[in-house]
Amino acid sequence: MTVSDGMPKWTARVLTLFPEMFPGPLGQSLAGQALEKGVWALETVDIRAFAGDKHRTVDDAPFGGGPGMVMRPDVVDAAIAEASGTGSALPLIYLSPRGRPLDQTRVRELASAPGLVVLCGRFEGVDERVLEARDVEEISLGDFVLSGGEPAAIALIDACVRILPGVMGKAESLEEESFERGLLEYPHYTRPQLWQGRAVPEVLVSGHHARVREWRLAEAERVTRERRPDLWARYQGGRGSPP
Repeated sequence: MTVSDGMPKWTARVLTLFPEMFPGPLGQSLAGQALEKGVWALETVDIRAFAGDKHRTVDDAPFGGGPGMVMRPDVVDAAIAEASGTGSALPLIYLSPRGRPLDQTRVRELASAPGLVVLCGRFEGVDERVLEARDVEEISLGDFVLSGGEPAAIALIDACVRILPGVMGKAESLEEESFERGLLEYPHYTRPQLWQGRAVPEVLVSGHHARVREWRLAEAERVTRERRPDLWARYQGGRGSPP
């Protein structure tokens, strides 16, 4: 697929047992508007379509025993082959709690690629052999477990889409967001200036832009130091370089 100017779209290709879960939230707000305008493309691949039996079986009991089921390597591999065999080579991502934690640096890298292929696991996970054979990159959104990879895939895709050129209204909004300088974002305030006895910090209504910038940096440093000691230590080491 191509956009009107002939340039390739950034494409998210999702391998899932539940294609009806997409676009979901990706069809709304900024991501949805960009999808409608053709800034990016979303494709789903139904993993069940590659099952070899009439019951469209995609899982089986784990060797060694234990609870739950495991997604079969032959079925998953066939779905990956279909997804990877169209268009240019795209990063192949599997959302997994044991993966490398996702950060804004990796999001920027993925957004600068032609797109990505996301494998959504279910049950107890995917047979390890297909992950090894396909050199799949495992990414985690955090130390928690979901019922399947689809919600995580939506979050990953949204993080990438929102920084594609033309999606956000103001480029400077991206520059001041959490993690862009290795810090969490500073607090925000809007009208009314006094709410339930709580006033907006005086510096923000002073009209003194240099003081506002200094206050925002100091607050970003304070919030990061208090809430994310790991980021704060990294920031101190690089004094504001991206993580």
